Amino acid sequence: MTKNKKEKGFTLLELLVVIGIIGLLASIMVVNLTGARRRARDTKRVADIRNLQTASEDYYGKNGKYPTAISDLVSGAQIPLWPLDPLAPSGTTCSANADNCYWYAYSTPAGALGPQSYHFGASLEDSGSMLLNQDRDCNSTTGSSCPYANAYTSGFNGADSAGCGGTAVRYCYDIAQ
Repeated sequence: MTKNKKEKGFTLLELLVVIGIIGLLASIMVVNLTGARRRARDTKRVADIRNLQTASEDYYGKNGKYPTAISDLVSGAQIPLWPLDPLAPSGTTCSANADNCYWYAYSTPAGALGPQSYHFGASLEDSGSMLLNQDRDCNSTTGSSCPYANAYTSGFNGADSAGCGGTAVRYCYDIAQ
């Protein structure tokens, strides 16, 4: 005696379709997350640059000149520690302009007590960032589009497409006073 019992469950084809759909959705999520992370890192870089700007203005109020290095802001107690780029490897120490650090240049006019102008920059990852429409694009190696027309000490090119250090894969956001 045989029973006609209908088997319950999914066919192999149905399982493969569901797994394919889940894989497609997962890949779309990963691509979107990558872009969001890049934009978040760029936002942090701009926030760091603006904090350095505020600290420099505080330093100027106390000393009558801008700092000659970002380390002066740390030792002068304007900021608690030297900010690093979000992609900087753990243990990175900054002492000069580099993409893992922030870029800094200053100008001291003849006869001035000390630096009277500064130029900060950060190398962004997102070429389409609206933040690049809000920066200065000062070239402190030549003084072009900067507050002072002469070259700055340790200058860099703040043009958006140049990357602060000339790195073609990064885009420079800069501010100058």
